[in-house]
Amino acid sequence: MKQTEYIVVFITTGNIKEAEKISDKLIKDKLAACANMIPKVKSVFSWKGKIEEANEQLLIVKTKLPLFRRLVKAVKKLHSYEVPEIIALPIIDGNEAYLNWIKGTVKKY
Repeated sequence: MKQTEYIVVFITTGNIKEAEKISDKLIKDKLAACANMIPKVKSVFSWKGKIEEANEQLLIVKTKLPLFRRLVKAVKKLHSYEVPEIIALPIIDGNEAYLNWIKGTVKKY
């Protein structure tokens, strides 16, 4: 099995409603197999020359690499941020049954 085709995507949102809306869309459109929502993540970042802090929600999304560009496009349509965090990390290995579940759940590309 080629594990490098599987990815985990991190997406931060400004509130839980937005996180739920994005998660629902990604799952409904089969761009992701699963999205975990972690509430109340405190973020510290540089934005337009200032150090900012925000309470955010973190989505941890599991999908396949060939779907990433479509996932980004879908998230940007629903996201309220000017520059949303949407980053992908490779899954280098994993429970074969879980990876097969991802494969069988998301869109065929």
